[in-house]
Amino acid sequence: MSSNNQSLTTFETRVRQMILRFQELKKENENLLALVEKNGQDIQDLQAKLTQADHDYNSLKMAKMMEITDGDLEGAKARLTKLIRDVNKCIAILSDEEQ
Repeated sequence: MSSNNQSLTTFETRVRQMILRFQELKKENENLLALVEKNGQDIQDLQAKLTQADHDYNSLKMAKMMEITDGDLEGAKARLTKLIRDVNKCIAILSDEEQ
């Protein structure tokens, strides 16, 4: 019976060790799942920020294009006004010469 008691004690010890190891692994698994969930949330947040940044970039790019167009428009108006003045001067000079 001593041999049986020894075997039983060894078996109980092994079962307790397995239960403790199971509990450790279960806790580790819970921690890892929480980390995966947190990382998933971080990824979603970063994707939202990236989408917003991309939208902002496109808006700024469009605004810059409009600014350049407005600048070109102002420059074109100034050049056209100068050309009109030059043409008016030429007409005035020609009118003076005909008289």
